Amino acid sequence: MAKEIPDLVAEARAGTGKGAARQARREGKVPGIVYGDGKEPQPIQIEFNSLLTKLRAGRFMSTLWNLKVEGQDDVRVICRGVQRDVVKDLPTHIDFMRLHRNTRVNLFIHVQFENHEEAPGLKRGGTLVVVRPEVELVVTASDIPEQITVDLTGKQIGDTIHINDVVLPAGVKPTIDRNFVIANIAAPSGLRSADNEEAAEEEAAAEA
Repeated sequence: MAKEIPDLVAEARAGTGKGAARQARREGKVPGIVYGDGKEPQPIQIEFNSLLTKLRAGRFMSTLWNLKVEGQDDVRVICRGVQRDVVKDLPTHIDFMRLHRNTRVNLFIHVQFENHEEAPGLKRGGTLVVVRPEVELVVTASDIPEQITVDLTGKQIGDTIHINDVVLPAGVKPTIDRNFVIANIAAPSGLRSADNEEAAEEEAAAEA
């Protein structure tokens, strides 16, 4: 299932240059430009508070957006730059790049864990420790996975789940080359305490 692409509402902006940009800011908008995909650059403006909320939510520049401008066809874009006020650190201009359906982009995709009841380690009281709830992947703009799935069947206490243990959709690959950890099954606190006490007793006996 393809991942739902969030909407980003903007307005077409009349004119370019510093004067037009200043006028947009006076009206409570952030001026911007949309370029790429072999088409003419399109000046836009986005409502300041809406944009600021999305920026502060994180992952803005690694999110694929469905740009909606009244009177125009929706277009998929990714942010390629945010200019900010040097004093207030607030957005003053924003650049977006149009994406073709076959464009490859880096996006953070949610990790879903399933079959908890089939994991002996969890049945024994172990805890699933999620190291990466999202993984940055290289995906095609026309086919973004909703999530990647980790099967916990057969996982024991002490087991570690790496990215290479996950079956990724066709054409999808991690942005990081190394086999990084996604999650592990940690021992319950009581078992950890018992193990620590046993280790301490063995150490004391050895010293004696």
